[in-house]
Amino acid sequence: MSQIGNFFDWLFNDRTGVLVLIVGGILLFLVISIVLERKTRKLYHNHEKSPDDWDLFDDSDDESGWSEFDEDNH
Repeated sequence: MSQIGNFFDWLFNDRTGVLVLIVGGILLFLVISIVLERKTRKLYHNHEKSPDDWDLFDDSDDESGWSEFDEDNH
């Protein structure tokens, strides 16, 4: 077997190789997401937040949702 064949055999048939493949994939997508997030923030740096905008990490209780559900149970 060639060196490349040995590498792919280790990568897909050995437990350590599969773990390296999974962790490498996670790191690859993490780097891609960070780069794309920075490009998006740079592109929309002058965007003023309007009431119609939403934020995935917004912790304010002024929006409807689970906070109203929790208030009904008290």
